[in-house]
Amino acid sequence: MGNFDHDSKKLERTSTESQAEPLPPPAYEDIHDHSYHAGHDPESVDQVAEGPYHIRDDGRVDIDCNSRAVRTFSRFFSSTPVDHSQQPPPDYEFKAPGTLTCGIKLNIVIQVVGSRGDVQPFIALGCELQKYGHRVRLATHDMFASFVRKAGLEFYPIGGDPASLMAYMVKNPSLLPSMKTMMSGEIGRKRQMVAEMLSGCWDSCVLADPLTEAPFVADAIIANPPSFAHVHCAQALGIPVHLMFTMPWTPTRAFPHPLANLANVDGDQAIANYVSYHVVEWMTWQGLGDVINDWRESIQLEPINLLDGPALAQMLKIPFTYCWSPALVPKPHDWPGYIDVCGFFFRDTPKYTPTPELAQFLAAGPPPVYIGFGSIVLDDPAKMLATILDAVRAAGVRAIISKGWSDLGGDVGENIYYIGDCPHEWLFPRMAAVVHHGGAGTTACGIRNGIPTLVCPFFGDQPFWGHMIASAGAGPEPLPPRDMTPAKLAEAIRFLIREETSVAAKAIAALMQDEEGVRSAVDSFHRHLPIAAMKCDLISDQPAVWTLKSGGKKIKLSKLAAEVLISQHSRLLKELKTYQSKPVSIEPTRWDPLSGGASAVMATTMDLTGCITGIVTKPMKAYDDERRKQDRADKLDAMIDDQRLAEPDLKSSSASIRTGTSARSRDNRPSAGGKAALAGVKSIGNFAPTALKGMTVDIPMAITEGLRTAPRHYGDKLRDNGKVTGVGSGFAVAGKTFAWGMIDGVSDLVVQPYKECKKNGAAGIATGLGKGMAGMVTKTGAGMFGVFAYPAAGIAKSVRSAVHNRSRKLVDLQRRDEGQWLVANQKWSGSELSGLIESFHALGSSKEQTKKAKDKK
Repeated sequence: MGNFDHDSKKLERTSTESQAEPLPPPAYEDIHDHSYHAGHDPESVDQVAEGPYHIRDDGRVDIDCNSRAVRTFSRFFSSTPVDHSQQPPPDYEFKAPGTLTCGIKLNIVIQVVGSRGDVQPFIALGCELQKYGHRVRLATHDMFASFVRKAGLEFYPIGGDPASLMAYMVKNPSLLPSMKTMMSGEIGRKRQMVAEMLSGCWDSCVLADPLTEAPFVADAIIANPPSFAHVHCAQALGIPVHLMFTMPWTPTRAFPHPLANLANVDGDQAIANYVSYHVVEWMTWQGLGDVINDWRESIQLEPINLLDGPALAQMLKIPFTYCWSPALVPKPHDWPGYIDVCGFFFRDTPKYTPTPELAQFLAAGPPPVYIGFGSIVLDDPAKMLATILDAVRAAGVRAIISKGWSDLGGDVGENIYYIGDCPHEWLFPRMAAVVHHGGAGTTACGIRNGIPTLVCPFFGDQPFWGHMIASAGAGPEPLPPRDMTPAKLAEAIRFLIREETSVAAKAIAALMQDEEGVRSAVDSFHRHLPIAAMKCDLISDQPAVWTLKSGGKKIKLSKLAAEVLISQHSRLLKELKTYQSKPVSIEPTRWDPLSGGASAVMATTMDLTGCITGIVTKPMKAYDDERRKQDRADKLDAMIDDQRLAEPDLKSSSASIRTGTSARSRDNRPSAGGKAALAGVKSIGNFAPTALKGMTVDIPMAITEGLRTAPRHYGDKLRDNGKVTGVGSGFAVAGKTFAWGMIDGVSDLVVQPYKECKKNGAAGIATGLGKGMAGMVTKTGAGMFGVFAYPAAGIAKSVRSAVHNRSRKLVDLQRRDEGQWLVANQKWSGSELSGLIESFHALGSSKEQTKKAKDKK
């Protein structure tokens, strides 16, 4: 294996300790010094081009840390390193989940892209959320409809083929494709699939159930990162979003990105680890950023630039819950408080009765070793089976071999048993050790039962889990199938059946026994909700989505409360305003006035070029998009019909809920050819408005923000003057920026030299004068430029909001539909109706009186 010597020494060191007490939880200092790669194999790499990265055949990326591009990335993060060597490893920490209370009942949509193994944990999460009174919809691939509905959750199809995505992931890291993949046309098909899933995710937030017609508009979003649409849907709706995943996706200095394989790390390993996350995210956005921005345009959101797109979750501080045990991978020191590690998501052990043959084999000797690779399709099953059998004989153990999707099977010996489908929850506790591909769920099941584990990774995050197990002493370093020989596998099996390996695995299992991953994840979700901002002022357990004025004061109203009020006083409908419980603002990051201004000029130039070339490209794209929508509508209608035949008790539908995309409403929609022609006309028509916006808004705003943020480079704190959301806020921000810019700029000439002198003595006066002069230029400059830039940006946003309001109108319409549906299903007495209306007026009056009392004081 190449790493057994290191691990043997580590286990020899701990073997005497393990006899006295269980091994401690793993410290990530042991992980920190590794990039967990199995060596650079030139034959396993698609040589895309000479550069900072290469694509491996295991779905991971070799990152050359000595390349110019990666060194440039490193400069952004090397200024604030975290010295892990001076800090103790994080103690094992498990937070017991809270009680079954939340205080508010939400419509929650869970968006998941992936295989059945990715969907299954979120079904457990959705069922747990229902216990708190939430209405839960799981939005994922069409093929999982029955799987989700049988669990008692609502389902929404987002399209996409998980089998096709998995096949692509095996051949590519889903980041940069091989030349063979590009030539075969797979890239275009994958991009179309991503576009389809993005649209499906948006529909899952705002459209009614396509099967039952029950209206639904999301109040909160939970998603795994590969669904991509999460943050953007939250921005369009102004609602909270919470990410959950089974592998690290947040930058840390503790260990590299699971899909990254670091090479030539000559400097700080911690910085290289941190940068690997940004490189992987940047590569992902490079391949899909234009698809995401095209979709954002379809829901009338502004595009996101290349620098900000990869770091949205970190920039917006989106809450993140990781679904693994802190006993196996502790939460790194440099992850902020809005990131939690909650434990693995486990389902209840399924009922299973073994066949007489299996029961007889288990009873015939010592516990066997399980060897299986699940849904992985092997290139050469016969060769793999021969390797396994030779290794089992050489190690002198009994083995249960899972047939899996590759249908492994052969002659049965007294020490070999071939098994088909069998729940791991039942089988693994009866094993001496397990050998598998390293999927997160399979890994969790083995470790939870204290079973020594060898991971034979094929792609993706599987090497990461293998290395985490090895770092904890619960197994050897991962053994990739391409490196596997009978001798190496036999040596790994011998490592597994050592007493000290078993002790290490059982120590982790002992820590995990009280963990409740699903409940802890729900608790994490609830803790990060802005409950106070979300609650309706009249019906406290419902989320607010509207505001109405009462006595000169805005009252937050739920869908139900608003419809009750409107049913009694129809005039209130005109005063109903959309309310966002968690507004999301995504603005371009400007590092300094020069780069900011240059990037804005370049972006405007590219937009203008796009307007010209769009005369040809836009019609083609519009035609393809419309044809794809029609095909998708046909498939959706067929799926709905099949579901209704299978479940005839469900409410029938006279028309599809997917307004404008259903095959049943196609006669009311412009043809694909008509939309294509209109797209060409719109493209050239956008030339003048694009040029005007660039010259009057984008470029001045970039220079202003660059000047405002420049002092950050020499350690000065930035003053938050607010966000520009419209005309009023534009003038307000301009006034604050001008006033404080002048005050801070002038005062810096005195304040900065004083601070530096106090810190560094007389020698610091010169440095302070330099900072003071820089602040004088940048802060006053931002104030002067901002007088024009911020109001112009506010006017542009207000105009855009007024013109591009189709999505907002759709959301408002769907919320009203759901409100009316709730009223129809809510049995209200006359006294309850009048009481609600009286509370509305009384609340407005009391708030007005409170305001007047404060004004008098």
